[in-house]
Amino acid sequence: MDKRGTHAYVAEFIGTLLLVLFITLVVSLTTKAALGYTDYAVVGLVHAFLLMMLVASLGAASGGHFNPAVTITLFVLKKIRGADAAIYIVLQVLGGIAGAFITKAVLVDEGRDVKYGSGAVSQLLSGATGAGFAMEAIGTFTLMWAIMGVAVNTKAHKSWAPWVIGATLGFAVMCIGPLTGGSFNPARALGPALAGDFFGGFGRWFVIYCLGPIVGALVAGLVYEYCIIRPDSDRSPIETYNETTPDTA
Repeated sequence: MDKRGTHAYVAEFIGTLLLVLFITLVVSLTTKAALGYTDYAVVGLVHAFLLMMLVASLGAASGGHFNPAVTITLFVLKKIRGADAAIYIVLQVLGGIAGAFITKAVLVDEGRDVKYGSGAVSQLLSGATGAGFAMEAIGTFTLMWAIMGVAVNTKAHKSWAPWVIGATLGFAVMCIGPLTGGSFNPARALGPALAGDFFGGFGRWFVIYCLGPIVGALVAGLVYEYCIIRPDSDRSPIETYNETTPDTA
């Protein structure tokens, strides 16, 4: 487990700031007031392209977390030291707040209608708090599953990481965004909530947008680690060779 340095901390702050800045910009500029609806296809594509760029450009520096739920999961799996994880989370939160307030500062009032991208549970969901928690947990589970598969798994092709992780966030936002806003990230949820002065009840917000992503990421990380990575690493080299070598007989 390597010790992270200043370059990693700066990467996490800048990465989370850019993530939240561009998300809050696109959500604010594709508001219901402007279009009559929120175009989650466009919002999802921005998420995908943005995370692809961030993972590709900053992943080598910090691991490309940009999300406290991801950092907590990797700490539990002993992929990052406790001190480094704590610094990551603080800087991710600060980066998310900075990104949201930059959007609020540069726009006139375009973001007010959507509270600058703050999470909100749709009336389409039955049982607002429980269903909102489930949707945020499922979305983050899917994102963390992709991270485990292409970034944490030592047998993965790491060159695919930006594409797979970015695309996963994109399609998750397209599907779940209309229901909860599709945060899947406590830092991304907190910045806009502060900028838009909108929590909709802090306790409920905390359960949906903080606990939901953390629980979803932890379940994905633990299941992938103990059901896929570890059983695979326990196999002998001969078993692995036989599976990956074509039968030419």
